[in-house]
Amino acid sequence: MTMMYMILGALLPAIAGMIAAQAPILSPEVHPDRSVTFRFRDLGAKKVELSLEGQDAQAMSKGADGVWTYQTPPLAPDIYGYNFTADGETRLDIHNPAFKPNLIWLSNMVLVPGSPPEAWEVQPVPHGELHHVFYRSGVIGDERDYFVYTPPGYKSNSGQRLPVLYLLHGYSDTANGWSEVGKAHVIMDNLIAQGKAKPMVVVMTLGYGVPDFASPVRSGFRDPGIVSRNYLLYKEALLTEVIPSVDRDFRVSKNRNDRAIAGLSMGGAESLFVGLNSVDTFAYVGAFSSGGLSDNFEKDFPKIGRPEVWKKLNLLWISCGVDDGLITFNRSLVQWLQGKGVPLEVHETPGRHAWMVWRRNLIGFTQLLFRK
Repeated sequence: MTMMYMILGALLPAIAGMIAAQAPILSPEVHPDRSVTFRFRDLGAKKVELSLEGQDAQAMSKGADGVWTYQTPPLAPDIYGYNFTADGETRLDIHNPAFKPNLIWLSNMVLVPGSPPEAWEVQPVPHGELHHVFYRSGVIGDERDYFVYTPPGYKSNSGQRLPVLYLLHGYSDTANGWSEVGKAHVIMDNLIAQGKAKPMVVVMTLGYGVPDFASPVRSGFRDPGIVSRNYLLYKEALLTEVIPSVDRDFRVSKNRNDRAIAGLSMGGAESLFVGLNSVDTFAYVGAFSSGGLSDNFEKDFPKIGRPEVWKKLNLLWISCGVDDGLITFNRSLVQWLQGKGVPLEVHETPGRHAWMVWRRNLIGFTQLLFRK
């Protein structure tokens, strides 16, 4: 018996350590002052950093239990993407089930709520519906999908045709980027309930004209020929496949004055490329932190400088965060358009290349739609 007790006594510290290593941890933990504590367990890591969307990476501190911790200062109300880097390797927060869908950069999300709630927070208002549509693209040659938001009252107002916004995601996002991360459907519910936005249908497409354009092993943007095909084929698929299907299957207006197109980053560039070259289809064009086009604007937009063309636009909105690496491109585009006499709304806001900028862009842009 004495020997058994000696063996147990020797094993107990190791057993206790194993139990502690498996004990659940709370991460992220949002505090009443809107600071957030992040925790990550890795006994063997030498260095762990927190990458929080819109901010520089921050070093985390290791505890005796192998749990690395970092507490932020109070944060502005928003939804923040984040992940960990342990000894140079990206890691997810396995204790948080909220993940950002993405083809390349995987991360978690945490909501820092506002008081009163912000426009992207679910509130006790009438809710619309989110429809998931699958189809095969003959233009692009693959199976793909898109999401359609229909506003509250859509089913009961069977005789009314609604205006429609085509909303495009950015590079590496998937078709549900605007709904899962941007919370576009939640924003629309809240703005419509407050009378700030017209009831509208929102179509969120898969924004790649070339299959596997966004890949963890290669970037389509490295090849100018592939980039050109990406824009041209996406435009063709949108105009000849998606829009006709939406016109057929949903109760939307076919009047150009009731159609808008907008997007973020790559989707912003696509919105400009499609919208400014298709003013007979779209009367409203929005570009949020757009990037991916060349600076040969004469080539990409050969007709927009003609008054008979730009006068068909009810709104051209271009926005970008001042700390975004794409601000130079956007300022050059704005200067070129203004030099052509094209009227437009320009919004430079605080922020980097991040969803907290684009949610606010969507809020501002949609309140101006379909007012004429």
